[in-house]
Amino acid sequence: MKKNIFKKILSVAMIGGLTLSLAGCGAKTAKENGSSDKVAKIKESGKLVVGLSADYAPYEFHIMKDGKDQIVGLDIDIAKEVAKNLGVDLEIKEMEFGAIIQSVKNGMIDMGISGITPDEKRKEAVDFSDIYYEAEQGILINKDNKESIKGIGDLKGKKVGAQMGSIQAEIAKGIEGADVKLLDNVNTLILELKTGKLDAVITELPVAKIASEVNSELAVADEVIKNSEGGSAIAIQKGNKDLVDEVNSTIKELKENGKIDQFTNDAIELVPYQKKEE
Repeated sequence: MKKNIFKKILSVAMIGGLTLSLAGCGAKTAKENGSSDKVAKIKESGKLVVGLSADYAPYEFHIMKDGKDQIVGLDIDIAKEVAKNLGVDLEIKEMEFGAIIQSVKNGMIDMGISGITPDEKRKEAVDFSDIYYEAEQGILINKDNKESIKGIGDLKGKKVGAQMGSIQAEIAKGIEGADVKLLDNVNTLILELKTGKLDAVITELPVAKIASEVNSELAVADEVIKNSEGGSAIAIQKGNKDLVDEVNSTIKELKENGKIDQFTNDAIELVPYQKKEE
């Protein structure tokens, strides 16, 4: 995915639910070799329940449009496509990022989609779809520190923030001598960076770039952090192979027809309707 398409703003996550009517848009048949009847149960209920944390553009974020609070982003559009192919409505449940995997594991939601990296620890708890988007990690800093903080090696002894339960949190905890602060909300981390409570925030590179574009006092450090477990996938309860197959089929289709890039560009157009942080 082209890096220059990520030019939109972060917004505040709120507790709540949002149901998007997608029934009647067509459906795909569940795989014959599915190891469960999860797809049949979803179709019987008439809805696909998806958990996410809507504070993480370009994946999901809040906007105010036509007087309504809406959640938009890459993950939302992908979830819509999965629901459409199943012939059901999409129900969104917002929660803290750190609660998503457990909610999937316990069956409280059908799947979790929130820029989730399928690392080995998470794979012990849930199954994952194929990777639908690959991203590198960036270091968000104050522009005044652009010369003194060029990469992860310059964060020794610094106050470093990351989202709780994320792969970025593990990267931060691995920095020698760093004073690591983990919070649930990315926007709060950025606010603490702007007010001097943090020296740096580690987040996905697109998120860091968006934050630096809309906050003139911020910048992205030169070094790009790569990790072998990079990429985002959809979390699904273990044993639900039929649902994994359906999701993978949708991801394959979206990759082949270029819709992933289109969804990201569509989100850019919604930036003027961003919900302001209160």
